[in-house]
Amino acid sequence: MLGWLGLTFGVAFGSAIIPLISIEVFVIGLVTQQPHISWWWIGLAVAVGQVLGKMFYFLAARGSLRLPAFMHRTGKEKPPSTRRLRWKARLDRIRDRCHRHPHWMFGTHAVSSVVGLPPFMFTTVLAGLAGMSSWLFITTGMVGRFARFSVLAASPGLMAGWLLH
Repeated sequence: MLGWLGLTFGVAFGSAIIPLISIEVFVIGLVTQQPHISWWWIGLAVAVGQVLGKMFYFLAARGSLRLPAFMHRTGKEKPPSTRRLRWKARLDRIRDRCHRHPHWMFGTHAVSSVVGLPPFMFTTVLAGLAGMSSWLFITTGMVGRFARFSVLAASPGLMAGWLLH
């Protein structure tokens, strides 16, 4: 069981960094093939892996994590296009609004961590840009991700129980 939970943590961590990896599909596959693993442990492993993986994005957006040199823009760039300038202006407006209303960011991040809308990746970066405290980010993310993936892990067993009775 420990090996499966370690793998679950690893896939969750990877899916937090590389969005093309679907942790949802992995969890459904795991619980159908390994029904003896408690939904509680699966939810916990995914929540910890997801939040730890998203911490890279959160800290980079907040400016606390120095990105590698190849990710920095060089001085030999073309002048920004009007489209890029509009996106920068939008992002600045969102950042200012988040700073004026920090409770909005908490609520948005909490809903996103459970429901997935707005996307958790988006609210992670936005939380970093808005200056959300690391403690609040981790707590909100852990509780929400645990709830989301515990329910997902328990759902095949619940559905089987309802259909068979």
